[in-house]
This record gives sequence, structure tokens and C-alpha cells, in this order.
Amino acid sequence: MYDALERCPGAYCGRSLLANDTWSQCGVCPRGSRVNESYACSPCRDELSTYSWLYLGFMTMLPLMMHCFFIDMDAKDRKFSRKQLILTASAFVEVALSAILATLFMEPVWEFRLYACEVRKLTDWYTLFYNPSPNYEARVYCTQEAVYPLQTIVLVFYFLCLVNMFLMRPVVCKLLDVRGKSKAPIYSALYFLPLLTFVHALGCGLIYYSFPYLSVAISMVANAIHYSLKLDQTLKALVCSSVWELKNVVIISVHWLLLAYGISSLNYHYAFLCLVPFPTLFYILTVRFTDPGEFRELESRI
Repeated sequence: MYDALERCPGAYCGRSLLANDTWSQCGVCPRGSRVNESYACSPCRDELSTYSWLYLGFMTMLPLMMHCFFIDMDAKDRKFSRKQLILTASAFVEVALSAILATLFMEPVWEFRLYACEVRKLTDWYTLFYNPSPNYEARVYCTQEAVYPLQTIVLVFYFLCLVNMFLMRPVVCKLLDVRGKSKAPIYSALYFLPLLTFVHALGCGLIYYSFPYLSVAISMVANAIHYSLKLDQTLKALVCSSVWELKNVVIISVHWLLLAYGISSLNYHYAFLCLVPFPTLFYILTVRFTDPGEFRELESRI
């Protein structure tokens, strides 16, 4: 049926089958489809790859990590408080519910699976820049979501995160009697959710190919920042706080899980997972060589 179709200009222009069994002129493919090798627009019916699911998992974790970060910054306690635990639980429910609804809203609707078009190369994410001009004349606009649904599902997810926060967080704050500056975690989300949306809209393709490395980098940087904020930088104090303080144990465990997530996404041998504790151990064992207090003491002796 596709053999007689003439070639379309550009990499993303195709022909759609009309109601009268004829083919349209070359143009943009309908949402949920992309051009095939025969220049016909074919529906996206591939199963989402494991790597793509891991990418969506990373994008789901970003707002949750940001929520937890700002809730923890507002708490400023060495131990988990009732308010912090409830706000964190609320953020988790908001993000989890948004992720479930975003999945159910995509094709096939109300099913926990996704129809997808295979990601073939980086340019699939930026079809806006590949609208052809045959014979340098009128431009043919073929901008589409060639990586359906990996672009729109994340945007829908962020929107649902914002809606769920507006619906659930005021109720939680009312129960906890949170007022004034204590609402800072809510106000911060009004900034970072639009920022995450903006970053995704511009850099989604780059994030898709680099999220395993971003996971590893974020984990290692967060681990270093967490330990550097400790007032007592001695080896004994860092070990004790890492083992006996519940809040530190939870934070370090999250860092390790994020690092393991990034390593697993790289499709390396699972033996590399044994390196997950390495950044924590490296900081603790080398802190005596990097603590500014040690250099001041050395200078005073000289």
C-alpha cells in the first residue's frame, strides 16, 4: 500500500491516509504517529523501552527531590519533626498520584502501559528545527512529537503536580496550622515546577541521553554538600552521625539509591553497584585532608 507513495521532503514530513482511501500531501503527521520509511504516517504502537521508562522515572523523581530538599531546608532540625514527615508524605502522594494520572491519560487511555514511537536519534526531540524548504521556496511545517509520548507526558505530569499541590497542600497546612514563612516549601514549588517545565521543554532530548550521568552527578554532589554542612568535620563525628542519626541515615540512603539508579540506567554490569557507598566513604576517609580547620592549625604551628 505504501510502495506508490512519492518521497516527502525533510526527515519528519509524511502523508496521512484520508477517509476516501487517498493520501494527503506531504505535511505534519497526526499526534501519536510518525513518518515511516515509506513516507506514510504510521501510528505509534511500540512498547516503551526499559531505558525510556527509566528516563520517565528520573523525571518523576526530580520534583519529589526538590520538594524534599526545600521541606528539609525549612525544617532546620537534626531530627525528623512531625511537620516535616507529614509534608514529605504529602509531597510523595502528590507526585505519585500525578505520575499515575499522567500515565493513564496517555494512549492507551486508562491502562498502565504506553504506546510509543521509538527514539532513534537526538534530532527526534527537536523536529521544530527540521522543517524543510523544497527548492528554497515555501517552508513545509512538519513539527511533531516524533518521540511520542516522552515529551507531552512529562509536561502533563508537571502540570498535575502543580494541580495536586494546590488541592492537597492547603489541607495539610491547615491540619498542621502552618502559617507565614512556614509555607516556604509551597512557595518554592511555585518557582521550581515552572523552571523544571522550562528546562524540559528546551533540553528534553539532552536530558534523555544524559540522565544516567546526571543521576550519578547529582548523587555525588548532594552527598558532598550534605557532609560539608556538618559542623564537626572529624572522622569519628561523621561516622557516628551517619550510623546513629536516623535523619542522616535516610538522606544518605536516598543518595545511594539515586547513585544506584544512575549506574543501573547506564546498562553497565551490576557489579558496579558495589561502588555505591564509595563517595560517602571517600569523603569521610579524606575529610582530614580537606577540612579548613586542619590547615589553620598547621599554619599556626608554622
